[in-house]
Amino acid sequence: MNEALRWCVLIPCLNEEKAIGSVVRSALQLGVSVIVIDDGSDDRTPDIVNALPVMLLRHGVRKGKGEALRTGFREALRQGFDAVVTMDGDGQHLAEDIPRLVDVGKRFPDHIVIGARLLHREQQPKGRRRANALADWAISWACGQPVADTQSGQRWYPRSALDLVELDAQNFVFEAAMLIVASREKGLGIVSVPIASRYEGSFRLSHFSPVRDVMRIALYTARQVFGRGQLWASYTRSRAAPLIVDDTYSQRAA
Repeated sequence: MNEALRWCVLIPCLNEEKAIGSVVRSALQLGVSVIVIDDGSDDRTPDIVNALPVMLLRHGVRKGKGEALRTGFREALRQGFDAVVTMDGDGQHLAEDIPRLVDVGKRFPDHIVIGARLLHREQQPKGRRRANALADWAISWACGQPVADTQSGQRWYPRSALDLVELDAQNFVFEAAMLIVASREKGLGIVSVPIASRYEGSFRLSHFSPVRDVMRIALYTARQVFGRGQLWASYTRSRAAPLIVDDTYSQRAA
């Protein structure tokens, strides 16, 4: 892929006054455009972001993470970017990992790149680890290809994936839907770059509901699995090892 590729960082956020300043400043150090989408925060988040040299897009009311990402994708497309990197605003993603995602994105055109939380996994709560493993199993089946860490919000989306901005999915389902529809309708591959699991420290409680949002994702994924047919072929392909690339080598993870 051309080295002149234009990309930006998108940061959806909701009530992240404790972390958003440091997250945005770290992204700015990359020397690229940063777009922050505030999903109706009622704390100091928008004031903190407004003081920084970034574009701030605001929802007057909370619309969910999916709509926040959709707002950011629309703006990135309007500005003519070729790709975007998403990261959450709570401090669990580090901007220092982004150049690795960008490098892999350039090496693997027509792939979504996921910052997969494969390092220091002992920090993950056991319940969250089991839920993530189940999601990886189901979403990989729906994608028809293996995916490592389907729940990570740190991702590289090429332009061909951004064109799916208007797909019919909301809230946290949107990120799962992007993987599934990009795989099944666009023929995109998915590659993962190992990053650290970060669950220690003073992160605020997740906006992700382990009951409501898991059910939403499960129902959407089930519809995709059974609605698209070729169940056994898709399942067989999904049982291969996911494509994982680190700083020094490529491998099919065991």
